[in-house]
Amino acid sequence: MKVSYIAHVSGKVQGVFFRVSSQQIAIDNCVSGYARNLSDGDVEVLMCGEQEDVDKMLIWLEDGPEGAEVYNLQQKKVPWQDHSFFSIE
Repeated sequence: MKVSYIAHVSGKVQGVFFRVSSQQIAIDNCVSGYARNLSDGDVEVLMCGEQEDVDKMLIWLEDGPEGAEVYNLQQKKVPWQDHSFFSIE
């Protein structure tokens, strides 16, 4: 079943290759969407794909890449969004 989730990641998540690493994890798991920095220092990630693949990415987001310190991860299911790739915004 195809699903879309938005995740809001708080902590030391900017300046540690979080978005680029998110993109690679998304590509590896056939997930489309985007990762973008927010003005408050957090990162927002939209993930669209099969539930199992999005779940793998959500688990990865709990820790992020080496150098990141994730303090809080909020996620919510949103209406399906069709993206053809995973972009960095």
